[in-house]
Order: sequence, then C-alpha cells, then structure tokens
Amino acid sequence: MNNQILQENSIENINNTHCGFISIIGRPNVGKSTLMNHLIGQKISITSRKPQTTQYKINGIYTKDNYQYIFVDTPGFQTLYINKLNILLNQSVINAIANVNVILFVVEAGLWNEGDEKVLALLPANSNIILVVNKEDKIKNKRDLKDFTNRIQAKYNFKDTYVLSAKHHTGIDVALNKLKSFLPKSPFLYDKDQLTDRSNTFLTQEIIREKIFRYLGEELPYNIAIEINEYKVTDELNRIIGTILVDRENYKGIVIGKKGEKLKKISLEARLDLEALYDKKVFLQLWVKVKSGFGDDAKFLQQFE
Repeated sequence: MNNQILQENSIENINNTHCGFISIIGRPNVGKSTLMNHLIGQKISITSRKPQTTQYKINGIYTKDNYQYIFVDTPGFQTLYINKLNILLNQSVINAIANVNVILFVVEAGLWNEGDEKVLALLPANSNIILVVNKEDKIKNKRDLKDFTNRIQAKYNFKDTYVLSAKHHTGIDVALNKLKSFLPKSPFLYDKDQLTDRSNTFLTQEIIREKIFRYLGEELPYNIAIEINEYKVTDELNRIIGTILVDRENYKGIVIGKKGEKLKKISLEARLDLEALYDKKVFLQLWVKVKSGFGDDAKFLQQFE
C-alpha cells in the first residue's frame, strides 16, 4: 500500500513539476556570475573585473511555483593566458555544456572579440542555445543595440535572444519566464528553499577570495587558496577563522598591506557579505601564510577538474 502511494506521488510530481539544468557560458568579464546571482535572487557566485574570477563550477537553484531552474555558472573561457590552471578551467566550461537542457551564451552589448568567437565555436549543434546580450545599459542608442544584436544573431541558429542588464536587474523576470518552456517535466532535484549545491564553507571561501581579487586586482596571481580552519555556528553568531595561502613571501605583504590595512579591508567586506548571506552576525578572522609552490601542486589543481 505504501509503495503504491509513493508511486502515485512520483507520477503526480513528474506531471506537475518542471526541472532542468541551464549552463551559463561566455568569455571572461561578460557578467555570467552577476547574471546567475540575479536569476536566483541571491549572491552565491563571486564577481570581479579579474578574468576567470569564477574558478569552480557552481550550481545556483531557483524554485518558483512548479518550476526549478538549476543554473550552472562556469569560469570564463580563457584564451589570452594559458597555464595548467587555465587549461583545467577551460575544460570545465566544455564539460558544463554537455548534458544540459539549455545553454545561455552571454555576450557584452557592443563588444565582440576573438574570445567570443572561440566560445561560439564550442556551442554544440542542435541544442537549446539562447543568446544573452548583457549590459544593455552600456549602449544608449537603441538602434545601435538592435544592430549589434542582429549581427550576433546571424552567427548561429539561436533558439531565442534575451537582451538585459543583469547588474541593474532589467530583463531578468522576462528571461526566467521564457526559460520555463525549456524545462522538462521532472521532480525537483533540490529542496524548494535550497539556493546552491555548495556548502557554507565553500561559499565563505569564495567570498573571501572575491574580496582579495577586488582590492588587489592584478597585483596577485590566481593561485591563491583559502583554508577554513574553524567554522562554528550558534543561533547568534557564525565564528570563522581562515587562512589565505600565497606561494611567495612578497605576496604575503601585498595581501596584508601597510600596517595590515588591506587585510582589514578584505576581512571587513567579506564579513559584511557573509552576514547578508547567512542573515546573522559573523565573526571573521583571517591570517596569511606562505606555502611555496602550492599553485602547481597536483592536489591544488585537482579541485578544478
């Protein structure tokens, strides 16, 4: 009797709910992570002007009514600087466009270059590919925006085109509504209130890394790692102690700054974001440690595979 009820509930869920995977791809700095954050209504993917700030594939989950959207944010496909890490990150982009229901190919309004061409060449034939023209606010003349969009549309047989500004949240609701038609009938894969497949520890590490990139920019390489040494949760407070790993002694001084000012700023901004994410007070203490050569270490690189 119980098995029969479970089967009936499963059939009912398949008939009444829709769920699917949507990959977000594009060259660096077209706004992929900002787009995902606005699509799900919560910041879970980090952003900065540094190319390939996003280094891990991260799923953002948005559930509304009978629809569950699973957005897959990916690193920007890098062609300018190639090393072991870039190769792994580029491969993660290629992996992310396989076996998904929809691919959002994001470009920046008014700017098309060789990087876009190389991502375009990755797009599989006969798939649900949607062109997303982001940062529409950068082109004031609507005719120029239309001409640019028409030029890109002619390059591929896109299923649809969304013109929007993720940063200003314009066009986001329209995009979500249009995406419904691409989500197959399926039970939800995640709880209705779940926002990501990643742990709180991972999100904490990413937010700290974002602040480092934002405040230090080109002064530091990509091979920075964050270790969470202590993570204690109470009803009133999340207590977090972490270590920023760099592979050279001079990088340690860059992160800390004169009289510790840069590290204080990184810690403050990260704490504010963490409090907004967890909706509670956060105690955050960060240290900086030199660990020579870890950026080429197999264990470090393995996490990006």
